[in-house]
Amino acid sequence: MKRRRFLTSSAATLAVSPLFSAVAEAKEEIIDIHQHVNYHGRQNSEMLAHQRAMGMSKTVLLPSGSQLARESTHLGSSNGLAARVFGPGAAQRVAAQYPGEFVWFANEVPDIETTKSELERWLDLGACGIGEQKFSVECDGKEMRQIYDIAKAYGVPVLIHFQHGKYNHGFERFHKILEAYPTVNFFGHAQTWWGNVDAKHEPTDLYPKGKVTPGGITDKYLSDYPNMFGDLSAGSGLNAMTRDLEHAAGFFDRHQDKLCYASDCADTVGNGSKCSGAGMRDVIRDLVKDPAARAKIFSGNAKRLIKGLA
Repeated sequence: MKRRRFLTSSAATLAVSPLFSAVAEAKEEIIDIHQHVNYHGRQNSEMLAHQRAMGMSKTVLLPSGSQLARESTHLGSSNGLAARVFGPGAAQRVAAQYPGEFVWFANEVPDIETTKSELERWLDLGACGIGEQKFSVECDGKEMRQIYDIAKAYGVPVLIHFQHGKYNHGFERFHKILEAYPTVNFFGHAQTWWGNVDAKHEPTDLYPKGKVTPGGITDKYLSDYPNMFGDLSAGSGLNAMTRDLEHAAGFFDRHQDKLCYASDCADTVGNGSKCSGAGMRDVIRDLVKDPAARAKIFSGNAKRLIKGLA
């Protein structure tokens, strides 16, 4: 059957691929490495229904840090990851209530006196990573280096939101961190991470359109550093994969060992045009023809990188 794809809005809404039978979909293991508790006020029951509707086998819950008014949180306007997300305690409780479906990360604002003790406390209680780190700091500064030191000591990954002018500044310098912390695995996420699949990316264009010029910083990080991985979530990830489907097919093939499925969508339905998670799931199903490669992106890479998922 001939594949048809079309973009219907700036959100890159996708037609569902007919290439998968219902039986094949039911057998496919999919792990979502990026979801939140109370995402824009969404209730736990709605989040659970959303993940089940998308067919998720397991989900990683990423909490916020402490609710503080300081420069790193934009004087409080970015508290709750700028989305009213609850902290590690809430993520821990959901994971305890549904142990077969959820695991959770630790998180904390990186530039406060109690950052180290708080992260260590949550990691000792069972958190299996750190993130989503989404604060107004330099990605290679002393505050974030403390985060990376803790991740190194505990053997857990760090998930980072890169957004030009707002969060984790200095993306073009992040190679210094990858070189300084070769035993720490990093997940790149968000607008600046995904915009930079394009070698001609304009930093202020957070959702670029059109054909991709190969050789962007993101592509180089994934190719050159064994400890750099990609979080495929959100409108930014979906946009990067749908703006140029030919490039995306090659990108998936080239980095099949470095990419992890993720949703980071706040809707309550789990399908349709407003669900970026369902959109990315269907893009992967449509463009990644090799079942072994698709299995790695959907679940294998996440199980290899995040303790508690295997």
